[in-house]
Amino acid sequence: MTQTVLRIDASARRDGSISRELTDKVLAQLNPATTVTRDLADGIPLITEDWIGANFTPADQRSAAQVETLALSDELVAELKAADAIVIGVPIYNFGVPAALKAWIDQVARAGLTFQYSETGPKGLLEGKRAIVVVASGGTEAGSAIDFASTYMRHVLGFVGITDVELVTADRLMVDAEASMKTANAQLAALAA
Repeated sequence: MTQTVLRIDASARRDGSISRELTDKVLAQLNPATTVTRDLADGIPLITEDWIGANFTPADQRSAAQVETLALSDELVAELKAADAIVIGVPIYNFGVPAALKAWIDQVARAGLTFQYSETGPKGLLEGKRAIVVVASGGTEAGSAIDFASTYMRHVLGFVGITDVELVTADRLMVDAEASMKTANAQLAALAA
């Protein structure tokens, strides 16, 4: 049994969302002791010039305003660090991830906290975690040349050190929903809890 799961919902839709439905099923299968949920449909701020300035100021030199500017980012990073596994529901919007998910990534990809640079290049600092990325799309085939969501998620997660990444895909739902859900359910059944 996984101890702590961080659930990230990126769908703007709360009702009728296939990524949310499948994420529910992943969590039921994992049966974690604790689930922390971050629903990006509630909104997440974009990074700003003030955020960048605060982020690149050494922590012990930040003003009270800079600390406040980074408070949400610090909270999001803490959620990631505390999780044994991360389950991310990712609908494909216009061939990529939703803007809210990109905003979340910008908030958590922080040098010195979730990755660091070295002579050999970047090194992720969140090693030893598992990620399950649930991808849903109306017409984009997962893994195809026009799927910029699942490959991006694998790369970003690897960048911060999470290399144990599994996909559950319900792609091309507007083309053949029945076949798509059958494939997704088979992938769910194959997940090792």
